[in-house]
Amino acid sequence: MAISARGRSTMALYSSETCIECHRVRFVLAEKGINVDIVNVSEDESAAEDLAELNPYNETPTLVDRDLVLYDAGVINDYLDERYPHPPLMPVDPVSRAQLRLVHHRVQRDWYVLAHEVEATSGKKGEKPRKQLRESLIAGNELFKMDDYVLSAELTLVDCTLAPLMWRLPFYGIKLGKAGAAVEAYAQRLFSRNSFKASLTQAERDMLLNAG
Repeated sequence: MAISARGRSTMALYSSETCIECHRVRFVLAEKGINVDIVNVSEDESAAEDLAELNPYNETPTLVDRDLVLYDAGVINDYLDERYPHPPLMPVDPVSRAQLRLVHHRVQRDWYVLAHEVEATSGKKGEKPRKQLRESLIAGNELFKMDDYVLSAELTLVDCTLAPLMWRLPFYGIKLGKAGAAVEAYAQRLFSRNSFKASLTQAERDMLLNAG
């Protein structure tokens, strides 16, 4: 890279094309309109070398903001929401904020764990986590009827985490059907946002063409 990873003149996100965790961060960046260089480590050998030096786990996403280096999608998104407060992606009210954080925790602990299992397995081995994820999403159908977004009339970090998961459901071979109608409607609201469209890589767009 022409400019060293540390001390860059612009913010940089080391990202992978189909990584669900990276997609969470790209959505937040797009929603806030932050000027950032998206560095695709799978296509840039020097970027992959930089990443190995920046992140002790050598994983994406990794954010570099001048001399600050952050990793873990949750940590990065919290930083972005505080560093760039407009539009806010979490409520100011501490009770509402705590409720959303709890939902966010459950999304990552329950649904994201299953999504990672689906991605890591194939064939019959993938049937169990795929079924569990489908049933769990349908069980939460009522949650998505309460407002335009999760427990909020405005987009929050919870939605920015859920959107990449919803986008990948067809690719995972998961169809919610009528039982998950509210979930499907919620997903379409997310997908229609210009920021979400801007957050997609070409590989992620192609996922729908390769849906199971």
